[in-house]
Amino acid sequence: MRLKDDDSGDHDQNEENSTQKDGEKEKTERDRSQSSSKRKAVVPGPAEHPLQYNYTFWYSRRTPGRPTSSQSYEQNIKQIGTFASVEQFWRFYSHMVRPGDLTGHSDFHLFKEGIKPMWEDDANKNGGKWIIRLRKGLASRCWENLILAMLGEQFMVGEEICGAVVSVRFQEDIISIWNKTASDQATTARIRDTLRRVLNLPPNTIMEYKTHTDSIKMPGRLGPQRLLFQNLWKPRLNVP
Repeated sequence: MRLKDDDSGDHDQNEENSTQKDGEKEKTERDRSQSSSKRKAVVPGPAEHPLQYNYTFWYSRRTPGRPTSSQSYEQNIKQIGTFASVEQFWRFYSHMVRPGDLTGHSDFHLFKEGIKPMWEDDANKNGGKWIIRLRKGLASRCWENLILAMLGEQFMVGEEICGAVVSVRFQEDIISIWNKTASDQATTARIRDTLRRVLNLPPNTIMEYKTHTDSIKMPGRLGPQRLLFQNLWKPRLNVP
């Protein structure tokens, strides 16, 4: 009986110890998870110049001419990194390939942290974008001017700006800027006018605004959007 009692006591104690260990393990994992979340939070470093918003660079590449579902598109897009200050931006940007040096069907995306570069994202779904088609050789300069204007809050439309995209294609390149509210005509007009200024577009440039709702209805991810960048744009055919 003594041995049995001892054995039973050990068993109870083992259960108690096991429960305690499980609780400690759960707490450790929770603390580790919270610690990891804290580590992932991107903040400006000492003496750095903070941006008004954090931003994330993304990259995607796909086979041209093949329609892309939202699921496969999301799987194909890769996050490069997030930054919170001017200095952190330049650390990323200085090591990135320029759009003009990319090959194939490739895209760089720069969006506010927490917003995915997808039409279906909550921040984007009621919005739209201005898009400009460029002849080859202009994408790098225009992309840099666009994202610097965006990071520097030159558009002056509050929280309306979601992000920007540069798309490299075989016969042309495309840049676009996305905003939250397609129905706000005053805001979209201000974005258009600022875009003309920061890119130094010719006065006769024809621009079209495309809502994400209309884009979702079209086959493929881009749809048949057409914008002419006159004097800087060459005719193109059958490029999605």
